[in-house]
Amino acid sequence: MALLAFFLFTLLVFSSSCCSATRFQHQHRYIQRKTMLDLASKIGINYGRQGNNLPSPFQSINLIKSLKAGHVKLYDADPESLTLLSQTNLYVTITVPNHQIISLSTNQTRAEEWVQTNIIPYYPQTQIRFVLVGNDILSVQDMNVTENLVPAMRKIVNSLRAHGIHNIKVGTPLSMDSLRSTFPPSNSTFREDIAAPLMSPLLKFLNGTNSYFFVNLQPYFRWSRNPMNTSLDFTLFQGNSTYTDPQTHLVYHNLLDQMLDSVIYASTKLGFPHIRIAISETGWPNSGDIDETGANVLNAATYNRNLIKKMTANPPIGTPARPGLPIPTFVFSLFNENQKAGSGTQRHWGILHPDGSPIYDIDFTGQKPLTGFNPLPKPTNNVPYKGQVWCVPVEGANEAELEETLRIACGQNNTTCAALAPGRECYEPVSVFWHASYAVSSYWAQFRNQSVRCYFNGLAHETTTNPGNDRCKFPSVTL
Repeated sequence: MALLAFFLFTLLVFSSSCCSATRFQHQHRYIQRKTMLDLASKIGINYGRQGNNLPSPFQSINLIKSLKAGHVKLYDADPESLTLLSQTNLYVTITVPNHQIISLSTNQTRAEEWVQTNIIPYYPQTQIRFVLVGNDILSVQDMNVTENLVPAMRKIVNSLRAHGIHNIKVGTPLSMDSLRSTFPPSNSTFREDIAAPLMSPLLKFLNGTNSYFFVNLQPYFRWSRNPMNTSLDFTLFQGNSTYTDPQTHLVYHNLLDQMLDSVIYASTKLGFPHIRIAISETGWPNSGDIDETGANVLNAATYNRNLIKKMTANPPIGTPARPGLPIPTFVFSLFNENQKAGSGTQRHWGILHPDGSPIYDIDFTGQKPLTGFNPLPKPTNNVPYKGQVWCVPVEGANEAELEETLRIACGQNNTTCAALAPGRECYEPVSVFWHASYAVSSYWAQFRNQSVRCYFNGLAHETTTNPGNDRCKFPSVTL
């Protein structure tokens, strides 16, 4: 009888233990699912600081709070910003710069120092949720950085776990140039040169740590390369245009879903069909160069408003290949950043002017009806411009800086400024502004095919108004 009682007691304890373990596993999965939904339902904003006219971190974080964003992504681990963010309910993502990847990958002590410096003093008061190692590292075109990416990520995770931190996920943002083919989505594969050395170990790491594949997705560039053959409404999440994948027969209602599913199918072909996806950057430029079709305020507002509606839907919408999938999303970006290099669009992705005023109204909660926003001016650049374009100094450009630009432009090639020589057709009027006007237009027209931009450190911009006269013909570009 005693033996039977002992047996029943043991069985009861074992059953209770099993039930507790099972309950714990269910609770853990529930918490993970809830956290995932929470992260996905709170739209994030990219807070970049490549500008000489931007508000302080204190002012910027207050602006982010006023927008009702739920998450902020930093392109560094700025101590001032991280301290200020401790006083908010914002989730936070921080970034390891590309140039630190190699040193972190080869030395666990360096990774520990990075965590000790950039996470431990702020966490958990500052709600850091992601550490992104690098940003779009394929653009660096350095195989040393590429090969050291996953080892660096692994060492960051090792340091986090050594401190008992398990709910900060580590990832890295890649762009669509990591894919060899993207159309149709089901046909997508990663580039052959990175599939084995980078993508397989990266996906294995993300899968093993239950992290996300972060992707920088900009449908604007996909559409603007061929605007006459791709529907703008389809790209802006509006209208009735659809696309059916001929292999899967899945129906797509917008370009972003196509791009997301391209990543999902490419990952599946490497053996990782269930990898979680997050959008680290997506948005639309509010302005740009004259040849950058569709970069305007109305399109930017339409894209971002519809994006937020889609990503905050409850229950989550997901994509055709992954219906119901919550997708953490960061809008790009908070401000127009005037010191970014490249074409005009690079400096015009913001939803706010540098003084904090809105370029267009937006609701990060997704609650406001799309019909509740004030109407915006209709754009004139939704079709490619055809005609002549000149490059001229901006109004109020600094004369000393213009003089230096004139010296540089005229010093590159004997023919660039030949018309400015004494007695020649463009010599008069003799002023820095006039000579610089001719010089930048001539230099830009001559070297535009070599990726020279009409920017000159913010001193110049494009115009369709001929700045020359009957005597002096300014060189131009014909689009």
